[in-house]
Amino acid sequence: MADQPLVTIPSDSLDLQDHSLVIGQEFADVETCRRALKDIAIALHFDLRIVKSDRSRFIAKCSKEGCPWRVHVAKCPGVPTFSIRTLHGEHTCEGVRNLHHQQASVGWVARSVEARVRDNPQYKPKEILQDIRDQHGVAVSYMQAWRGKERSMAALHGTFEEGYRLLPGYCEQIRKLNPGSIASVFTTGQDNFFQRLFVSYPVDADDGLFPLAIGIVDVESDENWMWFMSELRKLLGVNTDNMPRLTILSERQPSIVEAVETHFPSAFHGFCLRYVSENFRDTFKNSKLVNIFWNAVYALTAVEFESKISEMVEVSQDVIPWFQHFPPQLWAVAYFEGVRYGHFTLGVTEILYNWSLECHELPIVQMMEHIRHQMSSWFTERRNLGMRWSSVLVPLAEKKILEAITDARCYQVLRANEVEFEIVSSERTNIVDIRTRECSCRRWQLYGLPCAHAAAALISCGQNAHLFAEHCFTVDSYREAYSHIINPIPDKSLWNEHVEGADGGGAKFDIAIRPPKTRRPPGRPKKKVLRVESLKRPKRIVQCGRCHMLGHSQKKCTMQT
Repeated sequence: MADQPLVTIPSDSLDLQDHSLVIGQEFADVETCRRALKDIAIALHFDLRIVKSDRSRFIAKCSKEGCPWRVHVAKCPGVPTFSIRTLHGEHTCEGVRNLHHQQASVGWVARSVEARVRDNPQYKPKEILQDIRDQHGVAVSYMQAWRGKERSMAALHGTFEEGYRLLPGYCEQIRKLNPGSIASVFTTGQDNFFQRLFVSYPVDADDGLFPLAIGIVDVESDENWMWFMSELRKLLGVNTDNMPRLTILSERQPSIVEAVETHFPSAFHGFCLRYVSENFRDTFKNSKLVNIFWNAVYALTAVEFESKISEMVEVSQDVIPWFQHFPPQLWAVAYFEGVRYGHFTLGVTEILYNWSLECHELPIVQMMEHIRHQMSSWFTERRNLGMRWSSVLVPLAEKKILEAITDARCYQVLRANEVEFEIVSSERTNIVDIRTRECSCRRWQLYGLPCAHAAAALISCGQNAHLFAEHCFTVDSYREAYSHIINPIPDKSLWNEHVEGADGGGAKFDIAIRPPKTRRPPGRPKKKVLRVESLKRPKRIVQCGRCHMLGHSQKKCTMQT
C-alpha cells in the first residue's frame, strides 16, 4: 500500500484552549455540541471517539489510546441548552498524520459548503473536494463531495421530490398573482409521474409580438415537441384557418419540423444561421470558403447569391451536396421568404441557456423561480432603459436611419408618380415604392427600415423617413413590450395546501405529483446537462453603411459621395 501524505501540524495547535473550549461553555442543544466538537477535531487533526450521547449528556474523547483529551457536556437544568462540565484539553498524541479524517462525513461536507452552494448552485464536486483540502487539510472522495452538495442543496432548497409535489400550488400562485398567465402541469400514469410543465407570463405587446413561453418536459421527444407547439398555438389564440404568417427559426430537427408543420402549417420555418454557418465551417475548414459563404448569406438578390455560389464551387465542388442538405431557401437572405428584420440566429437562446445552466441542479420549483427572477430583472432593466429614450425609434434603428439619410445625399431622385421613384447612382438604378414600402434592392422589405434609396425618395417628397420604419422598431413599441410587471411568488408556507392539478387528459383533481420516471439516477451525474448545439459566436462580418458591401466599414469606403 502506498504511503499516505503527511500533514504538518504545529506543536501548539493541539491545545484546544486556543479554540475556546472552556468549562461552562454552552451549546444550544446536543446536536450543536456534537457538530462544534467535530469541527474542532477536524481543524486540529485528531480523531474524536464518542463515548456517550443521549438527551442529557455528551461525552467524547480522543481516539488515540492513552491520550488524556476528554470532554463531558451535560444538559442544563430547566433549559434546553448544554454546557461543558469537565474538560481535559491537552493532547499527548500526535494526532492524525494524513489527509483522511473520520469526522469528515457527508454531513460535515454539507455544512462546510452550504454558504458557497447558496451563492453558486453550479459549485462542482471536484471544486468542493479541492477547496476542502486547501481550507481544512482534509481529503474527501468525489462521492462524499457530491453527496455533501446534494444534502446541502436539499437543506437550502428542498428535495427534488418536494419540488414536484409543490408544482400544482406553484402554478396556482402564478395564475393568481399574474392574471392572464398560463401555468399548467401535466402528469402521466396512475401514480401521477411528472411529464410536462407549460408557463407563460402575459406580455403587453402589439403588432404580432408574441408572449414568452417556457416548457419543461420529462424527456426530449417527438411527442413532447408536438405538445409544446400545440400549447404555443393555443396561447396565440388562433387556429389553422386564420393563422398569421409567422417566422420561426430553429435548428430544424425532424421532431421540430413535424411539430411546426402540424400546428403552424403556414409559418416560414427557417434555419438558425448560426447553426448553418457552424456546420459549414466545421465541414470545410477553409477560411476562404467561409468568407465567401458569409458574403453569400447577406447577398440581397438571387443574382448576387448565385455569383457567390459559383465562387465557392470554384474553390471546392464539395459545396454542391452541402447546399442540397441545407437549402438556401431556408436561411439565405436572398431566398428566405419569412420576415426576420435582421434577426438571423437564436441569439436569445444564449441568455436562456445561461439561465438554465445557473439553476439546472435546483428542484423544479426553485429552477422556475430562478428563471422568473431573471425574466423580471430582464423586463425591469429594459423598461427603465426605454423610459430614458426620447427618440422615435430605438437607438440601433435610429442609427441605421441616420446612416441611410446620410448615404441618400449621393443619389439622384426621379419621381415617376405619387408613390414610385427612380433612385439613380453611378452603379445602378433602384425603384422605390413608398406606399408598399419596397425597394428593388430589397433591403427595406427585408430589414423593416428604409434603405438609403428609400430615404432619398422620402426626403425628396418631404416625408420623415423615421415614420416609415416598422412599428416594432419604435420606442413606443419597445416600452409596450416590456411594460408588464412579473409579480413575485410568496414563500411556499403561504400557499394553499390543496390545489387542483391537471393530468394529460385535462381532468381536475387534488394531485400529488411524483418525479418523472426518467429522473436522474443516484450517484455521480452524467456530464451532459442540456442538449444545446454549438453556441460559438460567428465571426463578425463588417458591412459598409454607405455602399452596403461586405469587408469594410463606412469610414473606409472608397465610393464617392
